Amino acid sequence: MRVIVVVLLLIGSVVSAAAESCTRSSEYILDGLAGDLTRPAAAYRDLLKTCMETLSLPNVDDAYVMKDGGIAIKSKRNTVAATAGTLAHFCQQFPKAVARFLTAKEQRKKPTIGMVVMLSSAEAAPCSKIHESS
Repeated sequence: MRVIVVVLLLIGSVVSAAAESCTRSSEYILDGLAGDLTRPAAAYRDLLKTCMETLSLPNVDDAYVMKDGGIAIKSKRNTVAATAGTLAHFCQQFPKAVARFLTAKEQRKKPTIGMVVMLSSAEAAPCSKIHESS
């Protein structure tokens, strides 16, 4: 019985640690630590909801709200097939959102909340463009 309790506690702490990146990145932005807001505060609160839901997608290890309005995703597996599958799920669930995947190189650098928040999602294709081409 103790083993089951310990396992459940470990699973709960992993989920809350990942969710914390969504919350911490959103707070970082809303507290002005990333500079002036580039969109209304309500938009960042909506992004926080999107970020939290992103954590339940396949191959998502962690997620962050980005200052430019994207969602940064840290993948469990950095393969083309795994990333494509995650992007497909993301765009199906959030058709107007932008997902920006952290590269393997960026992940090896152990990025801080501040670094991820300030990354650009300009080169990431918005889900609305992906849906147009399908």
